[in-house]
Amino acid sequence: MFDSLDDQMKHDVKAEKTAKERLLQYLLVVVLCVVVFVGVYFGIRLLE
Repeated sequence: MFDSLDDQMKHDVKAEKTAKERLLQYLLVVVLCVVVFVGVYFGIRLLE
């Protein structure tokens, strides 16, 4: 598939995520966690 280690390394560098993509991914995870916990909280409050 790759002729040399150099070609493999160039391919790997292109496949890495940028800092902006990583930040957006972590931000999305945090937002989803908050939404889930708030949903559970209000769900429990409705049961009382």
